[in-house]
Amino acid sequence: MKFGYFDDKNKEYVIQTPKTPYPWINYLGSEDFFGLISNTAGGYCFYKDARLRRVTRYRYNNIPLDNGGRYYYIKDEKDFYSPTWMPVKSELDHYECRHGIGYSKIKAIKNDLETEILYFIPLGDNAEIHKVTLKNVGNNDKEFTIFSFIEFCLWNAYDDMTNYQRTYSIGAVEVEGSTIFHKTDYRERRNHYSFYSVNHPINGFDTDRDAFLGQYNGLNEPETVIKGMSNNSMASGWNPIGSHSIKVKLAPNEEKTLIFTIGYIENNQEEKWKAEDVINKEQAYELLEKYNNDTAVEEAFEKLGNHWNNLLNKFVVESHDENLNRMVNIWNPYQCMVTFNMSRSASYFETGIGRGMGFRDSNQDLLGFVHQIPEKARERILDIASTQLEDGSAYHQYQPLTKKGNHEIGGGFNDDPLWLILSTTAYIKETGDFLILQEEIPYNCDINNTGTLLEHLEKSFGFTLNNLGPHGLPLIGRADWNDCLNLNCFSENPDESFQTCDNKTGKTAESVFIAGMFVYMGKELAELYKRLGSDNKSQKVLKEVEKMTHAIETYGYDEEWFLRAYDYYGNKIGSKENEEGKLFIEPQGFCVMAGIGVDNGKALKALDSVDRHLNTEYGAVLLWPAYTKYQTHLGEISSYPPGYKENAGIFCHNNPWIMIAETVLGRGEKAFEYYSKIAPSYLEDISEKRRLEPYVYAQMIAGRDAVREGEAKNSWLTGTAAWNYEAITKWILGIRPDYDGIMIDPCIPKDWDNILIKRVFRKSTYEISIKNPEGVCKGVKKILVDGKEQEGNYISAFNDSSIHRIEVIMG
Repeated sequence: MKFGYFDDKNKEYVIQTPKTPYPWINYLGSEDFFGLISNTAGGYCFYKDARLRRVTRYRYNNIPLDNGGRYYYIKDEKDFYSPTWMPVKSELDHYECRHGIGYSKIKAIKNDLETEILYFIPLGDNAEIHKVTLKNVGNNDKEFTIFSFIEFCLWNAYDDMTNYQRTYSIGAVEVEGSTIFHKTDYRERRNHYSFYSVNHPINGFDTDRDAFLGQYNGLNEPETVIKGMSNNSMASGWNPIGSHSIKVKLAPNEEKTLIFTIGYIENNQEEKWKAEDVINKEQAYELLEKYNNDTAVEEAFEKLGNHWNNLLNKFVVESHDENLNRMVNIWNPYQCMVTFNMSRSASYFETGIGRGMGFRDSNQDLLGFVHQIPEKARERILDIASTQLEDGSAYHQYQPLTKKGNHEIGGGFNDDPLWLILSTTAYIKETGDFLILQEEIPYNCDINNTGTLLEHLEKSFGFTLNNLGPHGLPLIGRADWNDCLNLNCFSENPDESFQTCDNKTGKTAESVFIAGMFVYMGKELAELYKRLGSDNKSQKVLKEVEKMTHAIETYGYDEEWFLRAYDYYGNKIGSKENEEGKLFIEPQGFCVMAGIGVDNGKALKALDSVDRHLNTEYGAVLLWPAYTKYQTHLGEISSYPPGYKENAGIFCHNNPWIMIAETVLGRGEKAFEYYSKIAPSYLEDISEKRRLEPYVYAQMIAGRDAVREGEAKNSWLTGTAAWNYEAITKWILGIRPDYDGIMIDPCIPKDWDNILIKRVFRKSTYEISIKNPEGVCKGVKKILVDGKEQEGNYISAFNDSSIHRIEVIMG
């Protein structure tokens, strides 16, 4: 069942009912100011950090689930309603939400009044614009009052939702004209305030929540709206809000536009005040002046559209498959950009309070956006590396506002350091910027203790070498990529976190997955050294890679597949010897990606085992069979009910590793089968089952052991986005940037033919046509570059700002 449709021409998903199976959201913002908005105008906005600079308030796990946001109410002669359906939930004569790239539009008609609200954050400014267009589509004059409503968060979202003995006493506002200024804590320690304004004279306002709603009313029945008149209330403590009321009269077919703005301002310490206890509003008024008319807003919106079109124009595919086209051209790279901005911090499943930017997460996410924003990718790599510790280990997360390591969760996740090698080499392959390796970067953000980025990479590699277990395999630490496989935890206390509790100190629990990563990233590091002319270092790395490959094949393989790990007691995990959890997906993907077992048939057996035991209708499950009881020596993974999350759920992040592994073996049919099973646009018809947005990836889909098989959880902020983009563009379509140019090596289903790809690479545009006359999955028979046949399938970088036509004949 569908709840809308893709409008590919406008790069929008059009939702035709407010009653989606779950709130379907979008993201606003491209730089420092961001917002989350649902199809019924729920959500919130913040500056840089969703915990420390939350501008508007939002309550997670609410009843109804998505309750609170940027709301407007219409009070006319007949009744009152919300043109976004929520929160009043009065039936509308027409409803439509268009989630676009960096903006959303919600349109409604009721009682002959058409309302369209455009929500977006303009480039270059810390403000959220709401362009509200009101049109009388009836035959008689209409008189009504429009009320706005937002609830201010008292900045620190965690404190805001827990420390009421303080927060109920500190709320403070100012009102000047049509602008409401939120200045809680500004008199004391803050140099920032927010505001909510409209470019029109107002008939009234409210800044106190109880005055606006009434003591016993909810957002669906505000007392002020019901009576049709604002109270001009001034918040003092309790819960500050922003609400305007404007009386409007429209003749038939007459239209009126109102521009509402939520903004964030920082003042220099010496410029905080205009007068005693009166904030300096100069920057706010400059910002409001900038967007005070329709023309200025339309120009800003057009500029935003051009910005996104430029980003999405870096890789474009034209094929026979419209779902493939829309995922590769629009929604997957868009989601990758959102993960660049958010990592795992703020979605409808992550509150923005408990997690900052992930070390491993951000390194992996870079794979999906480096071709769009290479300059920002460079900055991100340096930010990540600056939090690394001198022994090569890493904080698991860092805060986006301070860019310092997150002490609350700490480190000890032993896969983290290796991901820095992958992101850095991916960046250099895309840009040719070897100079980044010479950048002096702090350890643990200490500017008095630095090393070059190359030295940081060496320490990442060395950290794994210095932390090997009895089989010569890497120690797992707190966990590896799977944060829920906690082999040193042994937790029996329900009140502690599996990831931060005291671990046993024995050095026996080993990860075959990290071992596969070590081989994969080690080959990347060796090639990097070779490009730098350091052949001796390259050979040393390759020698360690060879030793690890031997250890994996000797101690990390179990008849038909790669083991997952050895536990604290030295017993196998992911083995036929186990009653449950015999086979895990992660090492099958990464070990084959690293080339382990490709020449001796072990890789083929491993992927065949994945197909036989893990592959399902909705994707490949993480493990088989599911754990049916909690096992302290395994940790959180066995605490989930069978079929959910890491316990045999379809964890979409690791499915692309199997896709890529299948292309290593040349099996294009199987690679694309895995791709199409979890790509959201292919699942639009089962939206009632999947529940989440049909335009973006989810982290998890319930597996075959679950009560609700096929139901998705945790959309938007997931490494699934970057890895699926990596799998489809670089390994299935086969367009892979390299240090000196582009490798073209498609691995596709046999019936694919006549694929056109545009790839912008280092200032040049490559227009690539792939023809498959012999119906093969893999193999390039001939390549013509600008009409001239060349040997091999490696196209040197042109760097000439020109268009080059590449004809690829498979065979």
